[in-house]
Amino acid sequence: MNFKDKVVIITGASSGIGKALATILLSQGANVALCARNEQKLQEEFAEIDNNKLLLFRADVSIETDCKAFVAAVVNKWSVIDALVNNAGISMRALFEDADLNVLRSLMDINFWGTVYMTKYSLPYILKNKGIVVGVSSIAGYRGLPARTGYSSSKFAMQGFMESLRTEMLHTGVHVMWVCPGFTASNIRNTALSANGSAQKETPLEEQKLMSSEECAHIIATAMEKRKRTVVMTTQGKLAVLLNKLIPSFVDKQVYKVFLKEPDSPLLKYENKK
Repeated sequence: MNFKDKVVIITGASSGIGKALATILLSQGANVALCARNEQKLQEEFAEIDNNKLLLFRADVSIETDCKAFVAAVVNKWSVIDALVNNAGISMRALFEDADLNVLRSLMDINFWGTVYMTKYSLPYILKNKGIVVGVSSIAGYRGLPARTGYSSSKFAMQGFMESLRTEMLHTGVHVMWVCPGFTASNIRNTALSANGSAQKETPLEEQKLMSSEECAHIIATAMEKRKRTVVMTTQGKLAVLLNKLIPSFVDKQVYKVFLKEPDSPLLKYENKK
């Protein structure tokens, strides 16, 4: 897809991958519609962009009516939709034993249902233009991660939805794809939910050593241009997906060891009971 004058929707675009992808697509001449729960932050981040090329909208993708209204605003401005990037997402860090079930509901509402709502209301317009539906997923959508039960569940669900939709759309000209970044420097871990639903407000990872949001966004933009089927971005991620198919029991142990080494790992609770 050549992005010049195409209409692209990106959810969760006030920071991180969404913001970086929006910047890239705008530089390539796209008309870009962005949503976030914090409209003021959106306005601040994109204050210098030509309003004719940009639509900023306050929406919580976990709320169906917000998604419907956002799509309606896009169509009202440009009449068409060529691509939808379901990027809005939230994470968690807590043992399932300790987590309030509302934490898991919140992750499903945003990561899974947000994708479903936005795709449902955008799809009629994407069908007309034989456009693209993108899901920004995670290795956690291929391989369950400890202390991330809600996150992994929501990404597995997203990928199942995307794969089903892709098969339905096989002969329509609509392209459905998902991309799986590795650990990326973004705000998602700072806003990850703890066991009681409060924001974690800190990251257990060394952000400076992670893939940048800009690099991740470039990979996504290129994948959209080439209509890739799926993209797993890192060597570690590709290896995890492959080995999980071949020797899952071994991967169980290795994943446990990796996440046990996190600062203040929730898994220490079980280690201390040995």
